[in-house]
Amino acid sequence: MSSSASPSSSTSTSAAADYHCRTKHSPTAGYARGPGRLDWANQPNPFLRFSPAPQLPLPNPPPVAPVPYPALFHSPPPPPQPLAVDSLSALLFHSLALSAWKSAGLSTWSLLVNPSRCNLHPTEAHLVFPHPREAGRLAVAHYAPRDHLLEVRATAPVRDRSAILSAPGMAVLALSSIFWREAWKYGERALRYCNHDVGHALAAVAVAAATLGWDARLLDGLSDEDLGRLVGVEKGSPATPPEEPPDKVVKGKAPWVERQHPDCAVLLFPAGSEPEIDYGRMSEMLRGFDGLEWVGKANALSKDHVVWDVIYRTAEQVKKHGPAPGERFFVMPRQKSPALSKGLYNELTVQEAAEEKRGGHGRHACDGKGYVLSDADALPPIRGGLPRGMYFLVRNEEHFDALQHAMRQDFEWVKPEGCPDGLPLYRLMKGDCQKLAMQVSCFQEIASHGCFSRGMIARFEPVLHEKGEWMYPRLFWETGILGQVLYLEAHAVGISATGIGCYFDDAAAVVLFTNPAERQHYLEK
Repeated sequence: MSSSASPSSSTSTSAAADYHCRTKHSPTAGYARGPGRLDWANQPNPFLRFSPAPQLPLPNPPPVAPVPYPALFHSPPPPPQPLAVDSLSALLFHSLALSAWKSAGLSTWSLLVNPSRCNLHPTEAHLVFPHPREAGRLAVAHYAPRDHLLEVRATAPVRDRSAILSAPGMAVLALSSIFWREAWKYGERALRYCNHDVGHALAAVAVAAATLGWDARLLDGLSDEDLGRLVGVEKGSPATPPEEPPDKVVKGKAPWVERQHPDCAVLLFPAGSEPEIDYGRMSEMLRGFDGLEWVGKANALSKDHVVWDVIYRTAEQVKKHGPAPGERFFVMPRQKSPALSKGLYNELTVQEAAEEKRGGHGRHACDGKGYVLSDADALPPIRGGLPRGMYFLVRNEEHFDALQHAMRQDFEWVKPEGCPDGLPLYRLMKGDCQKLAMQVSCFQEIASHGCFSRGMIARFEPVLHEKGEWMYPRLFWETGILGQVLYLEAHAVGISATGIGCYFDDAAAVVLFTNPAERQHYLEK
């Protein structure tokens, strides 16, 4: 990574668009600003703990029956498991737990179920649920994956918190990010990667919840301030940040960069039920969390730091300050997938698919020399399948006409032979795209070694304009959710997958769009 690359120019007045343009990689203008070399002496500790918070050990492994992988798509959900220590253990064990240790030479690193770029793991998890040892009280806990336990940081009377858990069998799981864990290696681009990892975690939690007969729905009407109270950002955290983020990169002791940034919360509840959520009342109840007795102080993660100023300014500017007009909590009905064939999958359970993935596939780890280590460099060939070429999946068919108009006019837009009726997949062009995949992925050869390489685009400027700056992180959450599902799908059909976060943004867009205005309308992620 270059520390001297100039930020890409942008005429936008959007903080999110300005940050996004500033942090692009370019084969001509250089890479987004980063440290240039890795300061191994200050590599952040991947494990956050709050001592001396009371600990609630979880069964390892949890005594919960496995669920066949195809059942996620083709069968009704299993009967809901009671919300208890065993079921919470299963949820966390199969979504956010530390799963193994790996070594190469003198380097050793841990793996978690939810993948993270270079195994840096900026995402932390917190739970609010009925306390198993104190009747009539809620536990507000931090999950410690290394030891698979919960650190109970606060408790509250159930009767006073009915707006948060309005019915039996419910819990709230919140996610937060420590930007410093990614910024240590990736500099200014870290905000992108942290939000991408939030998406991975969201999908991992939703899949694990489904195996328990639970639903997991985003509580997106909560503000960042509400979420900060829920995870206890101000309680036992490192030093208070400055009132105004610095306007330049600062090196030295800055423990405040180790603070958690609240990202989102999901409600966990029995599938098939429709809980009533009043965001205004929930927000009011969360204000009461300030008055709880919080226990535990966060451990230091590094001795020295680098403050990449644009990360913290942008994170402040894209906060959500409350429900959008007309926003409410709703539960979408579960739908089967008619386009999939049960015969595609190996005889795996959902839990086994997660364990296959967390054995090291789909993630990278860095050794002390800065090399990238991976055991997913070679993928087995797929027999049959699609002819070589470039294909496009239109996830929202309402956008088909606009996409076709915006993209290159010489594209074919032909449905491949044997494509299921319900799958909006189109061939854009024939030919070998392996070299192209490598070129747009920062010339990384691994991008051309797989059976296919996949990228994503999003409606970027229109979404920010229509909804607000707070949508910027959510665009990355969505890519992480899709990536997590693709990881699981790959293992379920007997292959493997790895994610690549380094790509040339504009060069990738040029492949699809000839008009510069359209490239800004649809940005690569």
